[in-house]
Amino acid sequence: MRRLIFGLVVAAGVAAYSQSGAATAASAGTTGASTGAAAAGNVQWVRHGGDPNEQRYSELKQVTVDNVKQLGLAWFAEIPERGGYQSTPLVVDGVLYMTAPWSSLYAFDAKSGKQLWKVDPQAPREIAGTSICCNISNRGAAYADGKIIWGTIDGRLMAVNAKTGQKIWESRVADSKRQYSITGAPRIGDGLVFIGVGGGEFYTRGFLAAYDVKTGKRVWKFYTVPGDPSKGPDGEASDDVMPMAAKTWRGKWWEKGGGGSTWDGIVYDPQTDLVIFGTGNGLPWPSELRSPGGGDNLFIASILAVDAKTGKYRWHYQATPMDSFDFDNTAPLTLADITIDGKRKHVVMQAPKNGVFYVIEAATGKVISADPYVPRINWALGFDKANNWKPILNPEANYGKTGKGFYVLPSQAHVWHPQSFNPNTGLMYVPMRRGVGSFYAEEGGRILGNQMVDVNLARPPEGKRPEVENPGAYLLAWDPVARKAAWEQREGSGSAGTLTTAGNLVFQGIPGKKFAAFRADTGAKVWEVDAQGNVVPGPITYAIDGVQYIAAISSASTGFAAAAGRNRLLVYKLNGNVELPPAPPPVQQVLNPPPDFGDEAMHARGQDLYQRNCSGCHEGGRLFSGFPDLNYTVALNAPDLFKAIVVDGALAENGMISFKNTLTEQDAEAIRSFLTARANELKRNPRPAFGPPGAGGPPNQGTRPAQGAGAQPPPAAHQ
Repeated sequence: MRRLIFGLVVAAGVAAYSQSGAATAASAGTTGASTGAAAAGNVQWVRHGGDPNEQRYSELKQVTVDNVKQLGLAWFAEIPERGGYQSTPLVVDGVLYMTAPWSSLYAFDAKSGKQLWKVDPQAPREIAGTSICCNISNRGAAYADGKIIWGTIDGRLMAVNAKTGQKIWESRVADSKRQYSITGAPRIGDGLVFIGVGGGEFYTRGFLAAYDVKTGKRVWKFYTVPGDPSKGPDGEASDDVMPMAAKTWRGKWWEKGGGGSTWDGIVYDPQTDLVIFGTGNGLPWPSELRSPGGGDNLFIASILAVDAKTGKYRWHYQATPMDSFDFDNTAPLTLADITIDGKRKHVVMQAPKNGVFYVIEAATGKVISADPYVPRINWALGFDKANNWKPILNPEANYGKTGKGFYVLPSQAHVWHPQSFNPNTGLMYVPMRRGVGSFYAEEGGRILGNQMVDVNLARPPEGKRPEVENPGAYLLAWDPVARKAAWEQREGSGSAGTLTTAGNLVFQGIPGKKFAAFRADTGAKVWEVDAQGNVVPGPITYAIDGVQYIAAISSASTGFAAAAGRNRLLVYKLNGNVELPPAPPPVQQVLNPPPDFGDEAMHARGQDLYQRNCSGCHEGGRLFSGFPDLNYTVALNAPDLFKAIVVDGALAENGMISFKNTLTEQDAEAIRSFLTARANELKRNPRPAFGPPGAGGPPNQGTRPAQGAGAQPPPAAHQ
C-alpha cells in the first residue's frame, strides 16, 4: 500500500485541462534511449530511470568530485500545485517535462527554464478524500514516438504531442469510483506502454496493463490476484496462472482480500523482452482475516515477469508470503550485468519494504541472493535456499492467528524513492530506514479512515519491542556482489531519491531542505546547497551544448501531502549564478482556543472521528506533515467557519477538500469540541491531553512556529 492515511491527502490544482504557451524545442538533443547517447554535446534523459536498465546512472562527468563545489543555480521555475511531489523529470530534444500533483504535466525549455506549456487533465478533486489512499502525486511521464505519456490520479492514461502538448489519445485504465488510481510512471517497450494501478488500501484487485503507443488501445491485462471463481475466466493474459494462484488463498478472499496493486516498480527488459514488476500488499493486512486458514496468497508482495508482447506469465518470486505488514514489493527495480563467482549475470535487483536486498536472474526468476540490508529482521527466520530462497516465516509474526499482535522489524525500510546503481563502483544507492512497526489484528476496528486494513495501530502488541541496530533513516550503498553494505551516510536521507554519475557522485535531497552530493565510492559529502524545500523525487542530469545540468524538484511537502510553502524545479550547472529569493520568516501561531463545550461523550466521539479522518495530515508530521496544527486554528472560535471548511470545502483550493461525503455538520462540531478541549488542556499543561502518543498534539504552549514539512517523514507506507 502506498501510505497509511487517515482521511485526506490532497492538493489543489486550479487550472482546467489546458495548454498555454507555444512549444518549441530549445535544442536538438539525441534520440537515443539513455543518458549515455550523445550528439553535438547534447545528452537526454528520455526514460523514467534514465536508461532501459533503470539504473539512474549517467556517463556525464563534466561535474566531478573535484569541481562539484562550483555548482550553482542555472534557473528555477515556480510550480503552483500544492501536494506531494514525486516526479522524475524527462529531457527530450531540449525540453524538460515534469508531472505535478493532480497529474498536471509541464514542459520547460531545458536550457533557459522558460515554460512552454502545461496540461491539466482535470481529475475530479473530490476523489482525494473518498476514493484514493494517500496522495494526489505523480511519479512521472514516459516518452515514445513523439509523445509524452502519463497516468492520471483518476485512472486514465494520456498521450500528448511532445512539442505542442495537444492531446493525441486518452484511455481509461481503471475507475476511480472503484478506488483505483494511478500515481506511477508508465514504462515503454516493444511499441507498448506498461502501466500499473494503485488501490491496495481498498478491496481492489491489482493488475498490470499494456497499451499501444500509437493508438492507446489496450493490448493485454495481467491480474495479480485471483478473482471470484464463480465468475469464470476473466479473458485476460493472467488466466493461465490464476487457477494456480487461487490454490494459495482460503475462504472467500474475493470478498475480503485481494490487493496486489502495481503502483510502482516496473521495468521493461529489452534483453529478455520481459516486463518485470512488483506487487503490493493484500487487504486486509492480517493474512488470517483475508485468507482464513493460511495460504501464501499469490501474487501479493511479489516480483513478477510477463512476456512484453502478450502479458503471459513467465516467472515470479514471492518476497513475503502471507504478508500482514504492508510489505509491498513495489519499490524500484534495477537491471544490471554483474559478475558473480566469475560468471556474468543479467539480473534484476530490488530493496523493498521488508528489509531484504534481492538479486534475481532476469530471464528465469532464479534467486541468486537474498540478504537483509536491515539487520535483525524478525518477520522471517531465514531462507530456504533449496526452494529458490523462499523465506521461512516466523510463526509469531502471524499476529492475526496468535491474537497477540506483533512488533515487526523493519517497518517500511524502502518504499518508492528511487535508487541508483553505478557500474563503476558496483554499488546500489538506496534511501533506507531502520525502525520498528506495530500491528494488532482487530476486525472491524480499523482507524485509518476509508482504508480497509482491520488493524489497530494504537494498541501495543504483547511482548518486548525489538531493538534496532543503528536506528534512523539515511543513505545506504549496497554491494550486490559482496552482499553487504559498502558504506552508510548518516547525513543522507531515507526518504529521497538518488542519482549517480560517472563523475563519482551520488546526488540526493537531505534533511534540512538541502540538496547534496556524496562521493560514490566512499560516501563522503562533497557539496550541499539550501534548496528552501524538500528534494524528495529522483534528480536527473542532462547536457545541452556541452553543458551538464543537474535538475531536482524542491517542494514544501515531504513528498506526500500538501503543505504551505514554495514548490520549485531547480536546475544547476557549474558556475551557475542565479539566486533563490530569501525564504520568508516562519509565521508565529498563538494557542487561543474558546472555552470547552460539550460533554465527555461528545469529546470521545470527536476524537474518534478526528483520528479516522484528520490526524494523518494534521498531526505535525506524524504521517505527512505540512498541514496546519489544529490546536492553533482560529476556526475553533467560529463554528460556522469550522463547518464551512470541513463540510463545505471553503479551503478546497488550498488542499482542504470538503468532507461532506463522510462527515455531517454534527460530526464536524464533535471534532471541534474535541480539539477545543485538547487545546485548552495543552494551554494549561503542555503535554498530550488525549489518546495515545501522537494523537494529542505537540507539547507546546503559547506561541510556536507554524507547521512546515519536515525533511524525514516517519516510516509510513505510500503509493
